[in-house]
Amino acid sequence: VQLQASGGGLVQAGGSLRLSCAASGRTFSTYAMGWFRQAPGKEREFVAASSWSGDSTHYADSVKGRFTVSRDNAKNTMYLQMNSLKPEDTAVYYCAARFGPPGLTTAQYNFWGQGTQVTVSS
Repeated sequence: VQLQASGGGLVQAGGSLRLSCAASGRTFSTYAMGWFRQAPGKEREFVAASSWSGDSTHYADSVKGRFTVSRDNAKNTMYLQMNSLKPEDTAVYYCAARFGPPGLTTAQYNFWGQGTQVTVSS
């Protein structure tokens, strides 16, 4: 599967953005999907994940209550709605896919998109 993330940009603290991850292929609905982010000088970290059906979701503590992951299997697209953004959310955001249940680590994902930059100004 090929993944392409989009929707990043520059936003003020307290603002919102919605990221999209478009997937190619006809088996999108069989993949668990995840969002990760990487800030300059830091390791890539888990943000959120969704099961293939969207019924099971997981979040990093740092974004819980502010970010919402969802997916539309008919459109082969996953979303990350980000509200109440903070400067510390600034990073390149990546989407990823794997077979099986949602994973919380980068090593669990087989396929990665190219990333989209999110910058939150204070």
